[in-house]
Amino acid sequence: MTDSQWKKLNQIVAGNEERTDTVGFIIDSPWLPGWNNLTKLQYYTSDPLWFHANKKAIESFPGVFFIPGFWSEYGMCTEPSAFGSKLSWHEDSLPWAGKVIRDIADIPALEIPDPEKDGLLPFMIQRLKNTEKEIRDMGHRIRFAIARGPLNIASYLRGTTELMTDLMMYPEETRTFLDKITEFITRWLQYQKNQFPSIEGIMILDDLIGFVGEEEFTSFALPCMKKIFHAFEASIRLLHNDAQGLITAAYLKEMDVNLFNFSHEHSLNEIRKLAGPGVILMGNLPPRDVLAAGTPETIRKETKKMILETQDHSGIIWSCGGGIPPDVSTRNLTAFIETIHNTLS
Repeated sequence: MTDSQWKKLNQIVAGNEERTDTVGFIIDSPWLPGWNNLTKLQYYTSDPLWFHANKKAIESFPGVFFIPGFWSEYGMCTEPSAFGSKLSWHEDSLPWAGKVIRDIADIPALEIPDPEKDGLLPFMIQRLKNTEKEIRDMGHRIRFAIARGPLNIASYLRGTTELMTDLMMYPEETRTFLDKITEFITRWLQYQKNQFPSIEGIMILDDLIGFVGEEEFTSFALPCMKKIFHAFEASIRLLHNDAQGLITAAYLKEMDVNLFNFSHEHSLNEIRKLAGPGVILMGNLPPRDVLAAGTPETIRKETKKMILETQDHSGIIWSCGGGIPPDVSTRNLTAFIETIHNTLS
C-alpha cells in the first residue's frame, strides 16, 4: 500500500470518514497466478513472476486497496511447513500441508518453530527483501505482518475432524497444542515487524474459528487471538474469517480487532449489529457465485443491491466476502469497482 492509502485506511479505522466509497480486496495465490496466466508453481517459485503479478493488479486497478499488498505466501503450506509438515505441490491447484500430530500423545513433544530458520518462513522474508526496492520504487511499503490463525494451523497439523474431536474429548491437551501454536504465531509476527519496520498492521486469517460453538470459541480461540493481536502495537488489526462469523463478530472488540473480513452469508447489517460501531467491515459480495461466476451486469445489479440494503455506509471497505477467488476476470472487478464509485460518490 502507498503512504496515502495507508493514511486513508487509518483514517477510516479511526472513524474520521463518515461515508466512504473505498474498495479493497484480499488477493493472493488462489487468484493472482491464473489472472496472470501463470501456474501455481511458477507463482510460488519465481520472485520476478510473483512481483510482476502483484504489480499488474495494482496498476490495473489504481485506487483499490489491495490488502495486505505484495503478500509473500505459499498458500496454506506457509506456517505448517515450519512445524515439519510434508508439503504437496501441484501445477494448477493449491498446495497441501500434511499432518504432523498423529496422536494426542504427540503434542507434548511438539517444538515451537524458529521463524528465522524453519520451513518456508525464511523464503517468505527473503522474497520480500529481494523485491523491496522495486516495491518501494512503486511508492508502496510492506505494511502487514501476516499469519494464519491458531485453529487454522492446528487443523493442518492435526486434521480438521481430529481437531474438532479433540476440543471436546481432550480439552487440556488441545489447549496446550493451541498455546504452542499461538506462541509461534506471536514470534512470527514480531519477526516480520523486526525485519520490515514499515509494518504497522497485523493480519490474521482463521476460518476454523467459525467451525466451533460459542463455548469452544471463548475457551480456546479467544485467549489465543487476544495474545496474537497484541504481538506488537499495530494501528490496523485485520481478522479474516469467511466461515460462520456471527460468534466471531460479537467478540471482535474483546480481541482488539478493528477490521473484519467475513462470509458473504452474513449481511453487513447483521455483522455491524454484532460488531458494534468501532470495527471497520470489509465485504460483502459473494466471491465465487457472483464476483467470479456472474456477468458484469449481474455484478452491477448485486453490488447496487448490497449498497442499498446496507443501512449504515460508514466504516465499510467495499469488497467481497473473503479473498478474491480463482477465475475472477478483469471486467468483473471493473464492474464492481465502477458500481461502488458511481453509486456512492
